[in-house]
Amino acid sequence: MRLDSKYFDRIRTRRKREQETEQAPPACQWDGCDKKGVHRAPVGRNAEGQFFLFCFEHVKEYNKGYNYFSGLSDGEIARYQKEAITGHRPTWTVGVNKAAKNSPLHSDMRSGSYRVRDPFGFVNGTKGSGPRFPEQRKLKSLEAKAFDTMGLDASATSSEIKSRYKELVKKHHPDANGGDRGSEERFRAVIQAYQLLKQNGFC
Repeated sequence: MRLDSKYFDRIRTRRKREQETEQAPPACQWDGCDKKGVHRAPVGRNAEGQFFLFCFEHVKEYNKGYNYFSGLSDGEIARYQKEAITGHRPTWTVGVNKAAKNSPLHSDMRSGSYRVRDPFGFVNGTKGSGPRFPEQRKLKSLEAKAFDTMGLDASATSSEIKSRYKELVKKHHPDANGGDRGSEERFRAVIQAYQLLKQNGFC
């Protein structure tokens, strides 16, 4: 757009407001000082947002002796500093409910060992007359082999796995077989299978 365009002539401009008469700055509030008080200095701890007006020399003098915590004990100062971290707002510890406080940390749990707490049976469908969806485990190849070694199927409960393990250990232990080395391989396989199932949360 050119500066000599006809559109510039149609633009209306507001009239300039009459400049308000500037007031002279107040005098310094230091006793016996007649200089201009243009520098602000805080009044004190219980008067936030209020300021004294001093000249440059006297504001320096005031700030040298100013102490926000004057009149407070060491314990009150420490409490104030601690609350200042959160902006003096109330805080709560993480996991205030009892169930969250007593539950294991995710970092402490083994893979597959976590089960959802479902007191009302919404997830597992145990509310009312029996489960709506029977829980079926999808086994990995090593887990399926471990169940086969133990002579159990995938729907075996934790107590069934433990009792079967005790039974097989007693049966194949070398001491129970008179030192026969033939059942030693089977004994090792049973122990390894049980440890794998335990690590994956089956028992």
